[in-house]
Amino acid sequence: MASSSSSINNGANIVDTLIGSNDDDGHERIDESTDANNSSYGSHNVRPLRLYDVDQLGDITSHVYITTDGTKFWKPLVSPEYTPTIGMVFDTWSDVENMYKSYAERSGFSVRLGALKKKGTVVTHRYMQCTRSSKPKQTQLESMDPSAFKVSRSSSYKVTDCRARLKLKAISGTTNFFIYGFIEAHNHGLVDKDNLDFTRKRRKLSYDDQRFIHKLSLNKIGPNVAHKIRASLKGGHHNVQGTVVEFKNFTRDLRSFIGKKDAQMVVDTLKSRMINLPNFFFECVVVDGELRSLFWADDVSKCNYEAFGDVLGFDATYHTNQYNMIFVPFTGVDHHKKCVTFGAGLLYDETIGSYTWLLTTFLKAHNNKQPTLVLTDQDAAMKQAVSGVFNKAIHRLCMWHIVRKIPAKIAGDVLENIDLRAAIHKLVWNLFITPEEFEERWNLLMEGLHLKENNWLNEMYEIRDQWVPCYFRDVHMCCLMKTTSRCESSNSLFKTNSSGTNTLVQFLMCFDTAIDGQRYTQRRLEFESNTIAPSMPKNVPIERHASELYTHTLFLEVQKEIYRGMTFCYIASKTPELDGVKIYTIVHTNRQYKDINEFEVSFDTRDRSVSCSCMGYTRLGYLCRHAFCVYRYNQVDEIPVQYQPGRWKRDILPRRVFSMSNRYSADTDAESVIRNEIFDLVIECTDRLRRNIGKLSELSGEIKEIRNRVFREFPTEPACNKTSVVISDLLKQPEDMEVSINPPQGIRNKGCGTNHRLIGPGEKAVVNSAKTTRLCGKCKKYVNDHDSRNCEKVRAAKEAAAAAAKAAKAGNVTVPEDSCHVGVVDLSNGDTSVGPSSRICTRATRRSTRRSTIRSSDPLEE
Repeated sequence: MASSSSSINNGANIVDTLIGSNDDDGHERIDESTDANNSSYGSHNVRPLRLYDVDQLGDITSHVYITTDGTKFWKPLVSPEYTPTIGMVFDTWSDVENMYKSYAERSGFSVRLGALKKKGTVVTHRYMQCTRSSKPKQTQLESMDPSAFKVSRSSSYKVTDCRARLKLKAISGTTNFFIYGFIEAHNHGLVDKDNLDFTRKRRKLSYDDQRFIHKLSLNKIGPNVAHKIRASLKGGHHNVQGTVVEFKNFTRDLRSFIGKKDAQMVVDTLKSRMINLPNFFFECVVVDGELRSLFWADDVSKCNYEAFGDVLGFDATYHTNQYNMIFVPFTGVDHHKKCVTFGAGLLYDETIGSYTWLLTTFLKAHNNKQPTLVLTDQDAAMKQAVSGVFNKAIHRLCMWHIVRKIPAKIAGDVLENIDLRAAIHKLVWNLFITPEEFEERWNLLMEGLHLKENNWLNEMYEIRDQWVPCYFRDVHMCCLMKTTSRCESSNSLFKTNSSGTNTLVQFLMCFDTAIDGQRYTQRRLEFESNTIAPSMPKNVPIERHASELYTHTLFLEVQKEIYRGMTFCYIASKTPELDGVKIYTIVHTNRQYKDINEFEVSFDTRDRSVSCSCMGYTRLGYLCRHAFCVYRYNQVDEIPVQYQPGRWKRDILPRRVFSMSNRYSADTDAESVIRNEIFDLVIECTDRLRRNIGKLSELSGEIKEIRNRVFREFPTEPACNKTSVVISDLLKQPEDMEVSINPPQGIRNKGCGTNHRLIGPGEKAVVNSAKTTRLCGKCKKYVNDHDSRNCEKVRAAKEAAAAAAKAAKAGNVTVPEDSCHVGVVDLSNGDTSVGPSSRICTRATRRSTRRSTIRSSDPLEE
């Protein structure tokens, strides 16, 4: 505490007290004498002062003094109980800091520590001064040496060589300090209390602010938006420590902290998890000290693969890190029909060797268990790697990637393309035809549309057993994933958190955040399945049994099949029982109760097994409506054991999957747990007293007392709050570490470049037909590819393209590539079209595609 005494300096005049003194050379010095009669300001003589004005800024009031040469000085008017006086004695340095900072806050300026003087290791003198006390840096120029001229950017400065300060001297043999000099006046205007948040002191970020910025960055929220969110949460920008610049600077400091240690940090983090977490798997490839590939999978991923690894899909994605490493997550479908990740890898390139290493490592992590079905796109390297590593699995290509290429690969009239796409959609998505029937219908379709010579269609037909659904109708769970849309959904999930500017350390933390979100959804659905009682209005016994077996999501699907078996199916005929087997003909109707299809269902009375020609159980893993129709007829009230697959059951995953130790984004260390508990306690109390102003004020006073007690016990800022230490704690990485693994350099993958793919003439015609047409003043037609200025040129180019196409058909002449942009060349008959059908054809195309897609999602409704 401070104790008052009579002024040690009785001879100080108003000039010395207000404006202070400098050495003749203008440099700051420690003045050991107690006589403050220094009558110079820099190299100037004493200038008489007179009261010029009273400056009122809200609660901040100051007298403005002016010298004869027009220089102004501001002296704050503060209550005497908060104003320092010469001779005041303080027990500790923290008391000095608290007193002067309190005075500065009431005066309208901020303070910092100034010069000090030591005798050995003991501080004898010390200054606390205004933050604007330094001198502006002046550019030193040598007029005789033009080469010494240094071009520097033009910038403003905030320092004004302000002399306001507090001079203190230590009392020998004690921890006490006493004030031997106090300069009140400032050579700059003071700050309104409402704008103190822009001062240097208030702009310093706290640990909580830095942690807030870092956590939001893991959800792809940058410092600009983070500052806005912080201001909204804290009730305005004036309550936020730091401006947007400080938020950006912390992000810069974090990336600078990582620097060239990026790859080493990632490898060390995953190795640490391998040691400290049970059943964690990690492998990497390092070539000449450069990280090339890595793969990791934790215990939860392994449990998910053990339960749901019958169907696996993976697809490479780009722009998740600043090194352009290819990110490859492995995706499946869990018992709630949600995407689940089985592991992830980062690759240097997309070669056969890289994919082979990745798939081999994947099998190694999962005890060499191979999936039943593997789904990828048409990447050639992927295809060869899958066939070489997953030799027991069936490799399937994504149908969506193939079907969507039809407009680009098949040229011709737009209306013909509409019919063609609709016909191909209807044919390839049909699950109830045999491969022989598909081949027969395909040949008839190609002949009818004169496309027998189309190279791309012939190539797709050659690999039909890799993408057409009817070739997979006997594969268990073949309809669980027919396209890589699940993989793309997972890639989108990870890109929601990560961006192409992230370091590998940041990417890994973003990956953990995304995985935690995925597992949170799984845990929530698991909780709902165990706590929600589904509605069963028809109260069918087999329906109640299904609600006890399946998850809530799957039960809703099974419930639909049970109700449709009761409503839209009936038994048309049945055969006499032979060796305990009955065969039923089930007629399937639409919503207007018109017969649309027939299926045969065999029923074994001995073990209550069924087999339906629609193969619904094989395709989806649960019984179809036709089977439930037969069960209802034979009064079977429970689903037989052989039709209760584990992948759709409740509680198939062990309970440890949902434990707190498997949540990477959760702060489970003791410090974070206690901090969060304190925050929660304060919030609970303030919520309880939200409308009680008196009690809130009382609570605020009690919390301030606790804060003051803590500050007295810990008077100085701890070293752990330094920016570098904070970043080290947030990243869980040491500041000093040996680097033996460097980040990869010079990666050029398929995702690099202009981000524009090549498109064919057919797709160009579809795109052009969607453009707005306008009237050409020369040909008087509504067109979208020219106007009156180039009408003749475009028409001539179209005629040349048409002639070239006819010549190519007649004499096998190659069509020039530059003719593709003016018309669409039909490879079957030589006709050309520039798509004058405009938007009507495009909308018809979309409707046709959408109808065929809807039919494919529920083919039994046809």
